Amino acid sequence: MNKHFEDSRYYLRRAAETAAKGLREEIEAVEARVRELTGREAETEPARIEEIRAELERLQGRAEGEAREAIGKARERLGRTAETEEAEA
Repeated sequence: MNKHFEDSRYYLRRAAETAAKGLREEIEAVEARVRELTGREAETEPARIEEIRAELERLQGRAEGEAREAIGKARERLGRTAETEEAEA
């Protein structure tokens, strides 16, 4: 790609990021005012973090259970294979 196009893409991306940050800052003030007028409080992040933590713990438990089950099946297969080899010998 031409160096001029690479430079243009870079500066366009930076401009878009800067515009997005500015827009977020402007909207935060409006959001705070609307929440104040309607009596609604902003979401609390710790609650969201706790939800994510609980979900991760649930997934970890599920993964551990599936791993134990897979190991058990593998041992069972190995046991059958060993018994078959002994019977053939």
